[in-house]
Amino acid sequence: MKKQSYSCGLDAAVDVIGGKWKALILWALHDGSRRFGELRRAVPGISEKMLILQLREMEHYGLVRREVYHQVPPKVEYSLTDFGQSLNAALIPLGEWGEKHMKTIEAIPAA
Repeated sequence: MKKQSYSCGLDAAVDVIGGKWKALILWALHDGSRRFGELRRAVPGISEKMLILQLREMEHYGLVRREVYHQVPPKVEYSLTDFGQSLNAALIPLGEWGEKHMKTIEAIPAA
């Protein structure tokens, strides 16, 4: 498989964070590790299947760490890696922009 070539930094960032759910999952993990059920409750509207898929992709990119505790019942926790924390920090200004312009965005007619 050939390694992806990017035209700019934004292109690379969007490749890693693309989609509706990854930024919300990153935000849900910003203050520490969470179990799967906690993440599902923290990201309203995401299905179990989609959360599993997104977490696997984020783990593949090195954004999320998955820690399995071998106990009964089994316990798995997800947390941000340093790489994931740095991306989360980069998204804060975007979130602030969204907060500032939310009413304007909501007023745009659906396409």
